[in-house]
Amino acid sequence: MSGSQGRGETPGAGRPGRPAQRAPRDAGGHTATGHDVVPRAAGGRGRAGSGGAVAHAARRAEHPKPAGPAPTAASITSDAAGGGPGPGPDAAAPVGASWPSGADWNRALELISAADEVSLVCHVAPDGDALGSMLALGQALTALGKRCLASFGEPFTVPGILRFLPGQDLLVEPQRMPAAPTLMIALDAAGAARLGSLAERAGRAEALIVVDHHASNTGFGAVRLVDPDAAATAVLVDELIRRLGVPLDRDIAQGLYAGLASDTGSFKYPCTTPEVHDLAGRLLAAGVRADAVSRELWDRAPFGYLQVLAGALARARLERDAAGGRGLVWTTIARTDRDARDVPYDQLEGVIDQLRRTDEAEVAVVCKENDAGDWYVSTRSKGAVDVGRACVELGGGGHDSAAAFTASGEPIAIIDRLRAALRGPEDEAPVQDRPADPGL
Repeated sequence: MSGSQGRGETPGAGRPGRPAQRAPRDAGGHTATGHDVVPRAAGGRGRAGSGGAVAHAARRAEHPKPAGPAPTAASITSDAAGGGPGPGPDAAAPVGASWPSGADWNRALELISAADEVSLVCHVAPDGDALGSMLALGQALTALGKRCLASFGEPFTVPGILRFLPGQDLLVEPQRMPAAPTLMIALDAAGAARLGSLAERAGRAEALIVVDHHASNTGFGAVRLVDPDAAATAVLVDELIRRLGVPLDRDIAQGLYAGLASDTGSFKYPCTTPEVHDLAGRLLAAGVRADAVSRELWDRAPFGYLQVLAGALARARLERDAAGGRGLVWTTIARTDRDARDVPYDQLEGVIDQLRRTDEAEVAVVCKENDAGDWYVSTRSKGAVDVGRACVELGGGGHDSAAAFTASGEPIAIIDRLRAALRGPEDEAPVQDRPADPGL
């Protein structure tokens, strides 16, 4: 994330939401609560070993989507070579392989079919893709007769803009999740650390399925349904639900649509392919109201937010010579600023979208003080400056064009360190794997 959530696919191959080629990711998109899962900018880097367009096309040809009807959970059998059982619980496709293999899907279906109870988790401070995908899958599994518990690490608070999502009766506090789950499914988390306090439970799970679309995914989990070319984790969840044989109803579709809309920036980022719109159309046909979802995600805020935003914009500083002469615009929001207006931390995510409109700046930065007194630094680039690498140097991570890190101290000193870390394309280092997206 840092988005989620809609991914594309080859025309005619039947995998909705996945582009025919690796689509450039937006230069600074943001999801419902700011975990901006932004696709790589044009010319951007993915994980090492993900390959180019030719290798990507070969992988699609090697693992085509089945043409037949989706299996039900009760009738799932492996279509691995020889028709025998799929790979063991510790086997999976190599990290960086685009679109999970048939063996990956089969093993996931086998584990789900055999489980009476499924524990669902997503990354901390969930965005629309993380929470929407998790609740959609939870409702689908409940329809199959599974007992489902869903949660995310502390702080265990559903962001206000996501409280409209159906299926929240499945949510339980993280301490109520099984200490050693039989089957856990982690959604929209690029690494175990992104699960927060639930990471230990994930490590003790008998089987862990990871469903994710981050290029920075660390390769955790026994079965990995990971595709960095997908526009959202919701696309992979939609495919999983299809393979489970669960029809889309309005409530399931609403969670998927929230994820798809969030991680495509309301269908305005370059990852918005014809296949993404095809998937959106199916979700609308299931009863989702696009206007209602968009209003909840983007068009609502308390009056206090406008006052906090006004203050942040008034404090904004433009440094034309920073970021290799490409320009930097930045601002701060202290805890006292929002406390004075009774604005919760999770409602600050849209501020950076206002800053990144600045024509004179390639990079936009918002330093937000959280409730613990640390500064959470969100960065956005329009594509010419790799903010992901800069944030890695400062202990964070993310994408080339959307990344973040957390720091303590005075904001001026933090910006000084970030300014020094920012580089232009002529300074690019060799492609390397990046830490898991910390939530952007």
